[in-house]
Amino acid sequence: MQSLKSGGLRTVDVARRAGCSVQQIRNLERDGVLPPAMRTAAGYRIHGEVHLQSALAYRALAAGSGPTEARRIVRAAHRFPTSSEVFALLDAAHARLHAERTELGQAEEAAQAVSDEPIEDVRASDAMSVSELATALGVRPSTLRHWDAEGLVVPDRDPARGARRYTPAQVRDARIVHQLRRAGYRIAPLRALVPELRRAHRSPDITTALANRDAELAARSKALLDGATALGAILSVHGGTA
Repeated sequence: MQSLKSGGLRTVDVARRAGCSVQQIRNLERDGVLPPAMRTAAGYRIHGEVHLQSALAYRALAAGSGPTEARRIVRAAHRFPTSSEVFALLDAAHARLHAERTELGQAEEAAQAVSDEPIEDVRASDAMSVSELATALGVRPSTLRHWDAEGLVVPDRDPARGARRYTPAQVRDARIVHQLRRAGYRIAPLRALVPELRRAHRSPDITTALANRDAELAARSKALLDGATALGAILSVHGGTA
């Protein structure tokens, strides 16, 4: 069985075992995510197990925290294997994921709070102006304008005067956004969640949308775990703490 330092793997072998393309392996080496490969007399790359573990770590960490952060973490494992930098970067990735999971929990609580919200059998006459909706929600009109600018709740416009007019469906969206904001959900993640909530015509659909996001977070957590395992192998070959 080969050690991490041993060679014998072609670029195509690393690509196949890591689940990516040959060109991506070359790009990762160029970017410092993989250490420089040895070369044969004819100029062909010869990789070791450390290159495979680096590619595996990158792939898993990219799924868990994004490609930019994944490159930063794996490069740190090669450049600073005996320092705490790689651990700090990995801890930060876990912390961000934990924050998203906390926000999801808040959203689930908010969804439960609006589970009795009447979102069907509405009438056209239930449309509201900015001031009317602001009063109904107990927020300032400027808050609704901010949600409009952020794409959270975008009302119709009066063709003649250009004034905002919220249809019953938009009023329903505003009520849900209001509950999520009260629960502590921030604008940026809410912007990503709202399209799913907007497609949800019933409260169970909202629950399903949140459950889908929970599954996504679970997959990302598993990816970070897999990435940490591969990072441990990289640190071992460099003499760091596994």
